[in-house]
Amino acid sequence: MRTDLILQRPAMPDKAQLLLLFHGVGSSAEDLAPLGRTLASQRPNAWIVSVRSPDRSDFGQGWQWFSVQGVTEANRPERVAAAMPAFEERIRFWQHETGVGPPHTTLIGFSQGAIMALESTQLSGASRHAARVVAIAGRFAQPPRRVPEDVAVHLMHGEQDQVIPVRLAMDAEHELRSLGANATLDRFAGLGHGIDARVAEAIGRRLETV
Repeated sequence: MRTDLILQRPAMPDKAQLLLLFHGVGSSAEDLAPLGRTLASQRPNAWIVSVRSPDRSDFGQGWQWFSVQGVTEANRPERVAAAMPAFEERIRFWQHETGVGPPHTTLIGFSQGAIMALESTQLSGASRHAARVVAIAGRFAQPPRRVPEDVAVHLMHGEQDQVIPVRLAMDAEHELRSLGANATLDRFAGLGHGIDARVAEAIGRRLETV
């Protein structure tokens, strides 16, 4: 049985937004609950759900969207593509459950969850999933190939990230903008591969400007 976490039900369901949070490898839905609760305080009219991936992590604890054992630049895209149907299914499930459609849906991913969210923007008809993607400490599995269709992409990255270097976020912003996409990048001095209060504040600010 799945253990996605509903962190907030909206105060005004008829004006609701849907924020879906996607965790990293070796992690769980519970690990993004603090971020979700902070976002809830900013957005009382949002459904906020932290989604758990379907597969147990190869690390022996937590969960994963795809295996990182032996992962390379060459085989990462194939692994992400194989995991994408399950990722898309959770988006559709929660949109059906909440009655909130893609124009009012935001995908917020951390690390591996951010990889999945970013790559979802490269699917044909990407706007059928969400109008906004927030990628925290993430990267594309491969350089973006197309303009995300009616999707704003907001990259958030610690400048001291030793797991997924900030250079990859800088490259992603440049590549997206070169394609004509609506993309932003917020960098955080002193932050490693993680989330702090500055990230939560920046997410709230970016969502207000879309």
